[in-house]
Amino acid sequence: MTQTAPIGEPGISDMTDTSMPETGLRPPAPAPRDRPPDLFGFLSAARSNPLTTWTKAHFEKPILYGKGVMGRVLVLNEPQAIRHVLLDNASNYRKDDLQRRVLAPGLGEGLLTAEGDEWKLLRRTLAPLFSARNVTGFLSIMDDSAQRLVARLTRRLPRERDMSLEMTRVTLDVLERTIFTHGLDRDPDALSRAITRFFEAVGPIDPLDVLRLPDFLPRIGRLRARPAIRFFEEVVGELITRRRALIESGADAPRDLLTLLLEARDPETGEPLDEISVQANIVTFIGAGHETTANALTWSLYLLARAPEWAQAIRREADAVLGDGPATPQTLDKLVHTRAVLEEAMRLYPPVPFMSREALGPDRIAGIRVPKGTLVTIAPWVLHRHKTLWEEPDLFDPARFLPECRASIPRFAYLPFGAGPRVCIGQSFSMQEAILILARVLRAVDLSLAGDGAVEPLHRVTLRPDRPVVMHLRARRD
Repeated sequence: MTQTAPIGEPGISDMTDTSMPETGLRPPAPAPRDRPPDLFGFLSAARSNPLTTWTKAHFEKPILYGKGVMGRVLVLNEPQAIRHVLLDNASNYRKDDLQRRVLAPGLGEGLLTAEGDEWKLLRRTLAPLFSARNVTGFLSIMDDSAQRLVARLTRRLPRERDMSLEMTRVTLDVLERTIFTHGLDRDPDALSRAITRFFEAVGPIDPLDVLRLPDFLPRIGRLRARPAIRFFEEVVGELITRRRALIESGADAPRDLLTLLLEARDPETGEPLDEISVQANIVTFIGAGHETTANALTWSLYLLARAPEWAQAIRREADAVLGDGPATPQTLDKLVHTRAVLEEAMRLYPPVPFMSREALGPDRIAGIRVPKGTLVTIAPWVLHRHKTLWEEPDLFDPARFLPECRASIPRFAYLPFGAGPRVCIGQSFSMQEAILILARVLRAVDLSLAGDGAVEPLHRVTLRPDRPVVMHLRARRD
């Protein structure tokens, strides 16, 4: 049996190369290794870019099980096995210590990192904000933010713009006006830079964490992240202070994330969330919440700049469906090509490329005995490109996600937002926002990559481009 470990940890691989025909657009991605690296090579590659640790076997075998530096490890690419872990027997699996060590120092014990009863309380508290009714109610605000973005982009054309930065700006704008109604009261570019610095600092996997060495040993990434974390604390502190004053004055407070957190009560004790928990969840939504949407939009624009026929399909669709009028839920449902491009972009470049769980008790998955403490790895980066699940998996082909084809994709073969009880709470919010922004931008300008257009995916907690995505913007020629 092939042995493997989390990410592409040292093990044994016996798979041979199976090349695919050079047809269509093949976006950039690290080539899988023929065999796993040794321990030093793994630690080095995992720190620079974990995507480079995966082997060909990971993309060709449905299940791999073995022992590595982190103990027993099970890598799943079989949809029913993934369903078992994330849904059917989810109570037996918790987020493993490595993820918590990476995220908790900056994001605290928020919805992303909390476990057990604390997570259940937070999920119940925040779920109403992301109900279908509320998300639909945010549509006009999202549309206004998209139109403001278009106004910025179309000033003094032709011009060059860093579209990764522009996508960060617009998603922060949406966040400010929907989740934090009265705004963040900070320069959005300063906040964007702080978020980028945070993920660049904590993203590289520290060998000390992989080897499970004590937390009192300093981690370089955590030290580098401290200025960004302090900035987050200042921003969040200002938010909480202003909102508490508003609530205590008796004035009507907006029913947004901040108010819900401040008013939340434990159903058993009646106690409010402590200040640390409130702060952690606000930081989570400012940092991780907007980062994934911004990256999905950036990758979509990058792919469209290299596939002009799909850019034109979105433009025609946006002309016919949106026009110059306001967006509605009905018109959004008709943007099928726009949604397909976005979903294909998230297949090739999943916002969160790696997730793992630790077995709390013994289990059996696909006939394999899973002892307590086993690390179960589900990596959308691998799953979405797996040769047993996708035809021509490395090619950009949004047609897979058009309505007539979408239903044929197994539910647990495509996980851009996770699945099961811990599925991303903001999934519908993010999709509505991203579809609308993408359609508005493509309707307004022609895009092409500046320079040589070279860009590579970089795993830094989320999956971001390794450099600014600079594009030429021109007025529409049709």
